[in-house]
Amino acid sequence: MLTAKGKYGLKAMLHLADAEPDMLVLSEEIASQNTISKKFLDTILGELRNAGFIYAKKGRRGGYALARPAEEIAVGHVLRVLDGPLAPIACASRTAYRRCTDCSDVERCRVRLVMLEVRNAIATVLDNKSLRELQGMRTLLEIDPVHWAAAV
Repeated sequence: MLTAKGKYGLKAMLHLADAEPDMLVLSEEIASQNTISKKFLDTILGELRNAGFIYAKKGRRGGYALARPAEEIAVGHVLRVLDGPLAPIACASRTAYRRCTDCSDVERCRVRLVMLEVRNAIATVLDNKSLRELQGMRTLLEIDPVHWAAAV
């Protein structure tokens, strides 16, 4: 499941992607416009900066901006940085595999097999969806609000 950290990180990244080119955005603005605790957001922004997704400039004219174009940032990569592996259970993870203590035969475990399918489906969507594509989803909401409201 997506954590609050992952969700807020994506919201912050979208906020920066929506900003005017070469414009630095204050963390206070991101926090207030996205209803995120500033303290929590500062932690998230630090992780995103350390991962190379954003850059920060300190000082009077400082703020945050994307470090590379939105079309080059995969949603799956952002979420892995903030939330860790996408797999719903450790034995289905590619990057943090850990055998379940109660599993006698990992190769024949049907629960693991279905969780591998889930992990692969999630990864396929998130790794092939760029931040730019998420920006475009606002247009989808405006064009067909009834379709997207059905997901609520």
